[in-house]
Amino acid sequence: MTAVERPVAGPVDAAALPALRRRISAVLVASQILGGLGVATGIALAVVLAQEVAGTESLAGLAPTATVTGTALLSVPLAALMTARGRRPGLVLAYLIGALGAGIVVVAAAMDNFPLLLLGMAGFGAASSANLQARFAAADLAEPQRRARAISNVVWATTIGAVLGPNIAAPAGRSVSKLGIPEAAGPFLWAAGVFLISALLVAVLLRPDPLLTARALAPVEEQSPAARSIRAGAAAVRASPRARLALVTVAVSHTAMVSVMSMTPVDLGHHGASIDLIGLVISIHIAGMFAFSPIMGRLSDRFGRLPVIGLAMGLLACAALLAGTAGASHTQTAVGLFLLGLGWSAGLVSGSALLTDSVPQPARAAAQGLSDLTMNTAAGLGGAAAGLVVALASYGWLNLVAACLLLPLGALTLFTRGRPAAS
Repeated sequence: MTAVERPVAGPVDAAALPALRRRISAVLVASQILGGLGVATGIALAVVLAQEVAGTESLAGLAPTATVTGTALLSVPLAALMTARGRRPGLVLAYLIGALGAGIVVVAAAMDNFPLLLLGMAGFGAASSANLQARFAAADLAEPQRRARAISNVVWATTIGAVLGPNIAAPAGRSVSKLGIPEAAGPFLWAAGVFLISALLVAVLLRPDPLLTARALAPVEEQSPAARSIRAGAAAVRASPRARLALVTVAVSHTAMVSVMSMTPVDLGHHGASIDLIGLVISIHIAGMFAFSPIMGRLSDRFGRLPVIGLAMGLLACAALLAGTAGASHTQTAVGLFLLGLGWSAGLVSGSALLTDSVPQPARAAAQGLSDLTMNTAAGLGGAAAGLVVALASYGWLNLVAACLLLPLGALTLFTRGRPAAS
């Protein structure tokens, strides 16, 4: 048996599994807090930095687009690595690439080199890919009836970093001003350090590897390396109606959220909102995304994945209605953005759990990588199109388009209901 095929160093005692689950969950939560902090710290001033380096507002939006593109492009290679070697090497490599990307951003800012900045932002996106993949690592050893809760606990941990990150961006910028580095690049220097700590934490403490341990506990007939390839993962998704629904759920939820959220600050500004008020609305939105994910996990485990997917569609539709018709009512916009975050949370947690339920264990890592590729690619296209929709029509029309994305998801959910899930 080769090193790649060997699941764990020794047999796993079933009696020790509860303690192992708790320890792995704690490590993933800690890494998620750090990873979320690094991503949020850098992203807080990404557009500002891009505008300074490019010298024009028209190119500033390419910075977050490059990050989303990097997250999407790296999803499949990282999934392939995890499929072959386990979660730990994949997560460590993702954080290291994220740190390297953040470092390149700092160098690009010092050199005033915009193409190099975009390259760094793409590498920076690897850290987001690590944060996304961590939710699946939490599900590797979780009991089937508790998978959604395991996923939601890791998603919830992002709340801490997402809230703290923007608040330390300014001090991070001031800390590098005497080094000749633009203040807007300071958060990326700090993010690089945080990602390195995250990589070290995962490398040292995420042992035994949750994915390889899950394989060791799987039946002998599921041990074939051929069943773990990216192609096998794609085939498993095609073969399962519920896996296809899961893939569409996370893609639609993420695309609707990114599209509407990205243009909300612009619409608020057009209606006289101050920078502080815009920041408050986005903070409320982020709270909706992450703070209530444990509730979504428990609902998904208690009532099933499909009802919570239905809840996600209802929340996203209400969010589009409220935000799209808010006009100058900043309170209504804030409520709409909060519901948008809640709908994203319900869709991500239930869809991720359903995908894990619906494909065979050997193909899960590959299918999960395909899911992240799909959701980030769709969101990248949606975010890019959102600006065009607002420019050519209005913010209200953007929300209507986002709501229309829910129609095929609703039809697919009805079509899938009643079909058996994979064991």
